[in-house]
Amino acid sequence: MPDDGRDGYAIQDPGDRQHDARARRRTAVRVGVGLLLVSTLIAILLTVVRDTDGRRQKSADCIPHTVASWSTATPLTTEFTRYGNDGTRTDDWTGGDGTHSLRLPDGRLLWLFSDTYLGPVHAPPNPAGEPHPWRDATAPMVRNSGVVMTEGGRLAATLPAPLFPDPAPQQWRWPVAARVEPRSPGSAEQVVRVLLWTRAAGQAPWIYGVPLATEVATLSLPDLRVESIVQVLNQQSVADPSRRVLFGTTLVERDGWSYVFGGNDGQAASRPTSSAFVARVPEGALADPAAWQYWTGSAWAAGARPGAVLGDERHTGVGSAFSVVRRGGTYVLFTMAAGTEGLSTVSSYWSCSPTGPWHGPARAFTAPLPPGEVAAYNPQAHPELGGDGRLVLSYDVNWLRTTDASAHLSGNVGLYRPRFVTLRLRTAR
Repeated sequence: MPDDGRDGYAIQDPGDRQHDARARRRTAVRVGVGLLLVSTLIAILLTVVRDTDGRRQKSADCIPHTVASWSTATPLTTEFTRYGNDGTRTDDWTGGDGTHSLRLPDGRLLWLFSDTYLGPVHAPPNPAGEPHPWRDATAPMVRNSGVVMTEGGRLAATLPAPLFPDPAPQQWRWPVAARVEPRSPGSAEQVVRVLLWTRAAGQAPWIYGVPLATEVATLSLPDLRVESIVQVLNQQSVADPSRRVLFGTTLVERDGWSYVFGGNDGQAASRPTSSAFVARVPEGALADPAAWQYWTGSAWAAGARPGAVLGDERHTGVGSAFSVVRRGGTYVLFTMAAGTEGLSTVSSYWSCSPTGPWHGPARAFTAPLPPGEVAAYNPQAHPELGGDGRLVLSYDVNWLRTTDASAHLSGNVGLYRPRFVTLRLRTAR
């Protein structure tokens, strides 16, 4: 190539310049296509990143969530006080725990409770001279109940109790999570499905009963009549009762699946930190045992032994009852006894997948408690009562000592009822 002698810059002829221009255009196209492919790949990876065991690890709409603030939800707590203290009937709810709720298609709200007191409530003072409404020591207690709230938020009626009969002498059923779903996959008819924990009377340390199995009850709509109860997971073959897993403490719906969470009892007497487990069931198939798939720790499998998704049972984990909600692509778990705070403080975890990994625990709030030797437990979220970025959470209250609990719960009926708080969650990128 000739040189014009000006500072060593070469001068190209027109043919060479045209050739180089075409080459640059081809290179630009290749680079553009490459960048587009890389951008597409990055977008896919941000949407769903999976590791070798198939778990969803991160998504674009999965953002860490923690509790920003909370306040007492006084109107809800007051409504349960009003209904429980109403002495006009002797066969309705006056106190209970295990508080779960479900919005029905007609707008009503079904509240499900475990051990429930019935019978009349008397105005104060009580026989001990204390200024508390009270019930007779002989007031009946049943193992479960259902209470219906109107769409306007007024408790209206207790369904015939117990709603779910005892399966055998010295055994009982505690209702937990519930959902409205098709009677069968693809069916236009809807029913209510309620998860049940079956337990049996036991000796210390099993003062709260020995876990036996998970069942699913089908209730008709709109009359809420129990049609059937099916056992989906029998745990009696697990020799150590503390290793038995019962499912249904909470349930999350997504993409045509019900993700059903469960836990073990850890050490029965003190209800310490336990492990969390998860199963999934196609919509409409909760009452079909063959449709259940359990997360083993590496895959979903039918008929498999569940593997824990959260909990080393010392520093991290859950109480025997906990709750999970979904905010976009983020799952947020609320629990007490998370390994650090015991039966007074609600802690939270977050994850991009029901199977984890779960991040936390983060301290959320210390539950307000009435005076006395009482404990808070079973935090349960009620998404159907929230809105505008708010989440309603309930927790149950009970007397700590089992030796004199009945006398205290009868002498002050306000102890054994749910309390409610309203949470605001914040995100952190």
